[in-house]
Amino acid sequence: MSTASRLPLRCWAEIDLAVLERNLRLIRASLPAHMRYVAVVKADAYGHGLHQTAARLMHAGADLFAVANLAEAASLRELGPGWPILLLSALLPDEARHVLDYDVAVTISSAEEVDRLDAVARAASRELNVHLKIDTGMGRLGVWHERAPALYQKIIASTNLRLAGVFTHFSSPDDDPVFTAEQRRRFLAALQACEGINLSSLFIHADNSAGLETIEVAGPFNAVRIGLLQFGILPHNGALLSQVHAEPVFSFRTRVGLVKQLPAGSTVSYGRTHTLSRDTTVAILTAGYGDGVPRALSNRGQVLVRGHHCPILGRVTMDQTIIDVTDVPGVVAGDEAVLVGHQQGAQIDLTEFSRWADTIPWETLCSVTKRVPRLYKTSLGL
Repeated sequence: MSTASRLPLRCWAEIDLAVLERNLRLIRASLPAHMRYVAVVKADAYGHGLHQTAARLMHAGADLFAVANLAEAASLRELGPGWPILLLSALLPDEARHVLDYDVAVTISSAEEVDRLDAVARAASRELNVHLKIDTGMGRLGVWHERAPALYQKIIASTNLRLAGVFTHFSSPDDDPVFTAEQRRRFLAALQACEGINLSSLFIHADNSAGLETIEVAGPFNAVRIGLLQFGILPHNGALLSQVHAEPVFSFRTRVGLVKQLPAGSTVSYGRTHTLSRDTTVAILTAGYGDGVPRALSNRGQVLVRGHHCPILGRVTMDQTIIDVTDVPGVVAGDEAVLVGHQQGAQIDLTEFSRWADTIPWETLCSVTKRVPRLYKTSLGL
């Protein structure tokens, strides 16, 4: 054990793997019986830790894991052979020769990718699984929906590629039901135009945690991509899965390093952006934007100390954050301060924290830096 690992923690994230497993089981129970669970674990499982979370999701029965790049796929494959992995992003040309080493399915959006990947698989006398992505209005990866049937024919005509799935990506599932419905219509029309396609043998997926329409609509959909919901971040109220009572897996905590008194009229932190209107007791927290406390929380965010909401004063700095604890009796150095999570009956949830920072939960989770240790709770506790 290193000397650093024995030191008291100044800032840390707690990841409750028991809650993660419970969330997966609740989500699965809310889905139609035929629906397969695609666990999205890109970006280090949204900052929760890829190995730890994926291992627990494997135990809980995820059907397929989706990652963003080949390095993530390689890391996930370290957990063992056999687990299906889908690479959501495009492969770089010089990565193609490595894809067979990790037994992953690759997303295909173009004819050039078909030729390149088929040649790699043929040279190795191997078969490579691919998912055809159809662009129905996201404008990012995927073949444009009107050209999807031609690319489908090219895939099935290739000698060493095996079509394992077809999918699309909704651009505004949480706030534009009309365009989401149009994207779904385009996707279904493209599938119908793929002559000879056997939909029952493929992963057909479009919806994620925030999909607006019920997944039980008539059609070929048999898989759903679950990202934030499995970590307890709920979609908007109109989504089918918004009724799943998933619990937060992640909490973000730090400590009070110093408590001091400042007189009314004093200014606080860099740029003197806050002037105290009263004699104030301030606490200096041992975390800042170098740990993942967004600078945008300056003069906007709050922190829990002894179960009280305490406002952030002035600018968040790299290693420290100043808060007002005047109305909280007994605060001393060493007290725990909760940035995201529960404390003595009070709560700051990740969505609220992200809103104060004028960002989204996805970015918040991915912004908690590597110098913040992740502590894992593993007991099931059902």
